[in-house]
Amino acid sequence: MIRLDRLVNVLGGYGVRLCGRPDSRSAPLRSVAMPDAIDSRVPGDVLLAVGAASVTEAVRWAVAAQAAVVLVRAGADAEREASLAGASEGVAVMLVDPAVSWSQLAGVVYGLVLEGRETESGRGPTDLFALADSLADAVGGAVTIEDRLSRVLAYSRSQQAGDPARVETILARQVPDRLRNLFHARGVTAHLAAVDEPVFVEPDPEHGLAGRMVVAVRAGRELLGSVWVMCATPLAGARRAALADGARTVALHLLRSRASADLERQVESDLVIRLLEGSADAATVVSQLGLPHGAMRVIAVRAYIATERHAALLLAFERATTGFGWSRPGRSTLLGNTIYTILPGEQPDAAREWVSALQAALPAQVRVAAGIGAAAEAAELPAGRQEADECLALHETRDPRTTPPAYDESWDDILLQRLRVAARTGRTPARGPVSALRRHDTLHATQYVATLRAWLEAQGDPAVAAERLGVHRNTVRNRLRKMSEVTPLDLGDARQRLAMIIGLAAAEES
Repeated sequence: MIRLDRLVNVLGGYGVRLCGRPDSRSAPLRSVAMPDAIDSRVPGDVLLAVGAASVTEAVRWAVAAQAAVVLVRAGADAEREASLAGASEGVAVMLVDPAVSWSQLAGVVYGLVLEGRETESGRGPTDLFALADSLADAVGGAVTIEDRLSRVLAYSRSQQAGDPARVETILARQVPDRLRNLFHARGVTAHLAAVDEPVFVEPDPEHGLAGRMVVAVRAGRELLGSVWVMCATPLAGARRAALADGARTVALHLLRSRASADLERQVESDLVIRLLEGSADAATVVSQLGLPHGAMRVIAVRAYIATERHAALLLAFERATTGFGWSRPGRSTLLGNTIYTILPGEQPDAAREWVSALQAALPAQVRVAAGIGAAAEAAELPAGRQEADECLALHETRDPRTTPPAYDESWDDILLQRLRVAARTGRTPARGPVSALRRHDTLHATQYVATLRAWLEAQGDPAVAAERLGVHRNTVRNRLRKMSEVTPLDLGDARQRLAMIIGLAAAEES
């Protein structure tokens, strides 16, 4: 579990100050609460006093919520009031700088407290596995908790009355298609979508399925998932009531996890944008994101399903930010039609592995294009973003199955890409040796442009140029002489040779 002293240390970087109660620094914190207009007594170890008119009112709310610590937005002039009010009620008061947004602070607090729960149990931020265990004890059967897409979120340790269908589902982390089709045909899927009461699913030996009770996990009208209990006959009495109560508890866990994840995404996204746009204190922002100091790379990603971009992009962003920040190597944001991720590390292979893992987590029909900026320190990340953008544009012109380019390995291709873009917009000279030779080739079916390119790439060696063209070296000399009759070719001038190389490269097809 997380203790108050850790919360104080982390939030100090966000302009939050603890007033009084030094003896409370070892207090364990397991839950977070906010004021609720419907129920003013929502319990929680940490209370975010959003909307409190004064420190005294915030402390009163904390007492009602049985909170050990309350965070209230107030200036330095409220420190004495905070110390006195907190001491009189036995509540630790933390003053939040008015410049700090509640959304950012809530994301940090939720993440820290849930991280502490995960560290203690070793099972995940909402500890659904522990809930599955306790529910299995209450109902007397093995429990599986699934999301609304039939993906396994947690399961009990209990294996009594286990069957092949449960084992297969747990191993695959998802209900097999044949079982989903069976449940759909029997009306189980429709029942979960519309009814809150548990329903019994008859055994089906052909599908390795023993009997089950299943109940919907719902928040209001929204279906969040389902809880499945293995049982030979329908549950009744206290066991049925325990299942229904368990479903409501699971709903609270899922909502809490979702809210915490959404808040963290927002906080993370804002901080990443600050780094990519050039923060005045990049090192501090890197620390707030929980990234190690040192070399980092910016990854730019776009995702498509055929010509449809938005749905695939949002799905990719969700996968890129799944799990709390401390459990992921990178930090991401969604800007326009591009996902940007800052990934620690100097080598491009780690960034490519991150892109591969993202692609593997998406449906097979989603195409992913990506670009990787060169290794950069915190203050250099805006340049890394531009490099990633250019590499992304380069990758989009290639087969998506090719590896994403990294700027430090592909700067030459990017430079040529820039030249080609300039050429397509009519910003290269329409007249000159290269243009004249190209027109001559078109009109007379000659090979002058190819010959000039081969000669320049061979650094003026007619034998090497001839080998590349598959002709005799005298043929190369002959063509060069005739080419000088078509247009002035001063091949002895280094600047003109360089200009011709650039002109040829700009006209190449990517």
